[in-house]
Amino acid sequence: MEREKRRYNRIKAYLALKHKSNKSLAEHLNVSAQTVSKWCTNYSHPSLPELYAIAEFLDVNVCELLEPMPLKQG
Repeated sequence: MEREKRRYNRIKAYLALKHKSNKSLAEHLNVSAQTVSKWCTNYSHPSLPELYAIAEFLDVNVCELLEPMPLKQG
């Protein structure tokens, strides 16, 4: 049985909140846009170093990408 995928994704939410695109994140990390898309749809997950680079790109604490807490505006 396939495990249930979560519908909510913090990377996707912060990209939208910060007005950044999957493509801009992909270019920043030197990965494909398809890879970022998979992260944003929970089909795969970034490595720990990639997660820290994503947090830096989005100007958020890495914990905000991991813990289910309210999104901070601004």
